[in-house]
Parts: sequence; structure tokens; C-alpha cells
Amino acid sequence: MVLAAGLGTRMRPLTNDRPKALVEVQGRALIDHVLDRLADAGVTEAVVNVHWFADRLEQHLAARGRGPGIVISDERAELLETGGGLKKAHPLLGDEPVFVANIDSVWIDRGDALGDLVRLWNPDTMDAALLLARREGSIGFEGDGDFFLGEQSPGEGGRLTFRGEAPTAPFAYMGVHITRPGYADNGPDGPFSLSPLWRKSAAEGRLYGCVLDGDWMHVGDPQARDEAETKLAGEA
Repeated sequence: MVLAAGLGTRMRPLTNDRPKALVEVQGRALIDHVLDRLADAGVTEAVVNVHWFADRLEQHLAARGRGPGIVISDERAELLETGGGLKKAHPLLGDEPVFVANIDSVWIDRGDALGDLVRLWNPDTMDAALLLARREGSIGFEGDGDFFLGEQSPGEGGRLTFRGEAPTAPFAYMGVHITRPGYADNGPDGPFSLSPLWRKSAAEGRLYGCVLDGDWMHVGDPQARDEAETKLAGEA
């Protein structure tokens, strides 16, 4: 599932005439960066939720010209946030584990980030498996970090705990995770965030993560977009 329904208020004025998903970085819409990553990882069908400039986003997706196939979860009537969006989309997602991806995450991958996440995922011991980035060196992330990562083998993941009262934590959630499609089904009606569900899972020892081997760009505002373009141009 690709979460593309947000208003993109921090990205204005670039989102005055388009959804955030269609803001371009190096000539490609943010949503194409994400969908191409998922396609390369073997995803053949993606559910995309729409709200802000929904018609324009649907037209773009219909004209993409490559996989994955797209199914629309329509949130024109009400923006449902991450948890509400996943809950609404469950009937479209089936019952097998799914990637859930934000559209404002671009990264340079020196390993196999999505493959590592798939290999980490174990539904018997986990409610969700999150892809993380090291806070230092990330572009566009201004927070103090989200998580501590428990004991892990080299190249593998570990159990996550939230930063809590600590002044900083070394890892940030970088916008992609694996979970069960029904993970949010018991949430309230209407809009709600996945964050409280993650906190409950973490307290029960069922929230895990692995760390990107590469460079993460959180493209949340125009300055971060410009910095991401500069970074990608340097790599090219």
C-alpha cells in the first residue's frame, strides 16, 4: 500500500496545484520513485489512497507505463491518516503481508533494503517490521530520532523500542514497513495514526526493524526536495 492521500502542507507552494505525490525529484514524481522501488522488489499490485488533487493523481498513475498494477483506495470524502487509510484499504489488500510505504521517502540503496525487510519479517513474532535510517547524514529529517534497535546480527534486524524520554535515538523510521493488512482493523472509525498501534506492539516486543545501507532523503518540504536533487545528481 502506498500512502499518497496527504495534503502536503509543508511542501507548499509546490503542492498548490498538485498532490505531494506528484512533486518531482530529478524529473520523476515522488510516487514513481516509490512504485519503481516496489516493482523492482517484486510487487505486482499496489493500492494507492487518494484525496488531495485525486483526479490528477489517478490520471498520472493510469499513464505510468510500468508495474505494479494500481488499485485506488478513494479517500476523497475524508482524509483518514495512516491507520485509517490502512483500515479502509484492507478489503483491497487481501490477507497476505503487505509493504506500506509513504511517498516522501527517496533513498540511495547500497544493499537490498526492501529485500532485507522481507527477510526480517516473521508474522509469528512481529506485528510490523520497519525500515530505518541512521539519523546522522539523512537529508530532510530534523527530528531527534524515533527508535533504539535491540541486539542484532550483522546485516539483520532487531527489536525496536521508542525513544521515549531519551534526548535522542540513533534511528529514524524512513517510511516503509511490512505488516498484516488487518493490523489497523480494530482502530476507531475515521482518521487515526498507526503510531499508537506501533507503541502497543513495541511494548509487547512485537515491533522490529532493519537499517538501510545507503542514504535516505525525507522529501517533506521544498528545501529537502532541492537537497535531494543535489544528492542524487552527485551520485549520478
